[in-house]
Amino acid sequence: MDSDSIPNSTVEFADIEQPDEQARSAAIELHGKLIKPAGSLGRLEELGVWIAACQGQSPPRPFTRPRVVVFAGDHGIAAKGVSAYPQEVTAQLVGSLLTGGAAINVLAASAGASVRVVDMAVDTDAPATPSIGEFKVRRSSGSIDTEDALTDEEVRAAILAGVKIADAEVDGGADLLIAGDIGIGNSTPASVLVAALTGSEPVAVVGRGSGIDDNAWMRKATAVRDALRRARTVLADPVALLRTAGGADIAAMAGFLAQAAVRHTPVVLDGLVAGAAALVAEELAPGARQWWVAGQRGGEPAHALLLDHLDLEPILDLDVRLGEGTGAVAALPLLFMAARVLAEMATHEQAGISGPITPAPED
Repeated sequence: MDSDSIPNSTVEFADIEQPDEQARSAAIELHGKLIKPAGSLGRLEELGVWIAACQGQSPPRPFTRPRVVVFAGDHGIAAKGVSAYPQEVTAQLVGSLLTGGAAINVLAASAGASVRVVDMAVDTDAPATPSIGEFKVRRSSGSIDTEDALTDEEVRAAILAGVKIADAEVDGGADLLIAGDIGIGNSTPASVLVAALTGSEPVAVVGRGSGIDDNAWMRKATAVRDALRRARTVLADPVALLRTAGGADIAAMAGFLAQAAVRHTPVVLDGLVAGAAALVAEELAPGARQWWVAGQRGGEPAHALLLDHLDLEPILDLDVRLGEGTGAVAALPLLFMAARVLAEMATHEQAGISGPITPAPED
């Protein structure tokens, strides 16, 4: 479904088609013919099968254009002292990303991925460059403990921006997508969304985020508690939930992740903020999670809750909680290996090696 087919008055996604079962079965069968004991490559075999199913072919194609899109936005809740850093740091971090000095730049370059940044709601008069501000919705989002993050018009604009960005990336040749995040205070709305959608209490989802001390943790827990009360009143409507307790960056990520599934493009999920957006995306487009894999398990308690809710087993467990897409990018080499094993490893027949012994049928 192209973004043009989504009416501006609402946000609707086409029914999500599941990854190709025939390609999945063929990949499983192929693994049984390769010169190794069955299952001996463990999780790499599972990932290769998933890639083949997403691509609709076995063996799968090696990835050629993995793409990271970093959604930047500020959050009014940051003024309540829930972060270890002041809100102006977001714009500074965006500047570092644009000059190639951010962690995601370094890790993506190492993994062979390219990076794009989109200013959805950074608290500045103008985006750092016109190109990254094409979809900017507003300066910062509302303080979600006492007010909505966005208006009805703004939340629709943000979700549709994510849809258009996903379409543009896929149309431009991206064959694997990652949603990253930059924004001081963004773990607070993310925690609220996780608590709302998993039925958890504030104390279960509030972590240390940017490295906050005990006093800041208590302020954050209070903010999450108050925002969660408001979020639960609109729990049945994912768009209203993003409007009430999300933000422009998280809403855009949700649209991006849902549309990637519509476009049959695999996604590697990062940490808490992208994971919270994924929870909402699954509500917007049920079944989208079949097109996602969790790159890593972060250090935030809410991240573990959302992974369990989505039934996703992370590839890595490195306690990466920076955001930006860093944890997901760290998992890319393993996905590349998983695809290439199926595409390039010899079969028993090709190598002239006897295959596994099949027990004789009983009389």
